[in-house]
Amino acid sequence: MKTPAAHRIVGGSVAITRLYDVAYAIDLDAVGPTLGKVPTRLRLARARHRSIAYSEPPVDIDLAAADLPVGGEHVEVRASARFFEFGAIRLSYSMDFGDGDFESLVNRVDELEVLFHAEEPWRGELSRLVDVLEPALTKPTSSGIEIDHTFVSARGFEPWLRSEEVLERIDLVPLITGEGEALSRTARANVLGRAMTYYHDDLVVIGATRSFIVEPDSEPDVADVLGMAHAQLLELRYYDQLLAQELIALHDRIGRTRRGMGPMARRRYAALARSLYALHAEIASVSERIDNALVVTDDVYLARVYESALEQHRVPSWSAGIHRSLELVRDAYSALNDEATSARAEYLEIAIVLLILIDIVLVLLGKM
Repeated sequence: MKTPAAHRIVGGSVAITRLYDVAYAIDLDAVGPTLGKVPTRLRLARARHRSIAYSEPPVDIDLAAADLPVGGEHVEVRASARFFEFGAIRLSYSMDFGDGDFESLVNRVDELEVLFHAEEPWRGELSRLVDVLEPALTKPTSSGIEIDHTFVSARGFEPWLRSEEVLERIDLVPLITGEGEALSRTARANVLGRAMTYYHDDLVVIGATRSFIVEPDSEPDVADVLGMAHAQLLELRYYDQLLAQELIALHDRIGRTRRGMGPMARRRYAALARSLYALHAEIASVSERIDNALVVTDDVYLARVYESALEQHRVPSWSAGIHRSLELVRDAYSALNDEATSARAEYLEIAIVLLILIDIVLVLLGKM
């Protein structure tokens, strides 16, 4: 399917983003003063009052622009960082594009992704931010988990097309998938199945690593909502990995504890149970913070976009997996706590019996 030559895309922007987990939590109030920058709290422009509820709105900071070779020439690319209260940082590099044919835009996006994955300007930037922000970080960590996503935003097409006509006349699949080969009809239907529209001139198509947004007013709300879903996914993946590692280690720790004998070995039951309780409490707390990071109530369109993004990235499945793992940790804690209690009761009974025997012996000795 070829884009008709009569229809040209009206200018917008391309943003290449990457998310990192860097800590258990970030003190957002300290981000601006620590970096010596003026922060901006995320605020959705189109949402009516109280139609969007944040537990803690993320903070945005502008970074130094990057000068990168794009399309055979050096182009200044805007850079920014977004900080999430639950310990995530998103670096973003964006550039505007003018009016032009859609195929050229697809090629430009492909080129930008290759460039950024080769140059990786974010590595040094992330390291610098984490070093400077250390006082604002709670329990810094380095999980190695990253999430990349590219946002392509446009104001529309010229001549003007209705949202439904864009899906019919413009081949969006190569842009969303990054695939050079033609996809099957079923695969194409799956890709475009995430397309949503509310007014007659807006549109969003959500992909695994790319999203295309048509917004005549150039408002970033849809991209911001998608970005929150990506941040939630990142954190859930991190804690799923952490729990998997803890459950493997738990089996070995329980085995070593049970091989021990005597009061000290029994004390280790209680110590292990307390560590499991602390782990359960910490992850349950952060899981709740992640789940409640963004609650969309009255804005129907943004609610649909947000829910679709969560489903696209299997966020509910990741969340359910974490809750199952937490149940295993809780059950292990209960079992170990019961064993520790039983062990204490056993030693208490032995102590009582010994005291009775000592008392009897003393009585007998007194009569001799």
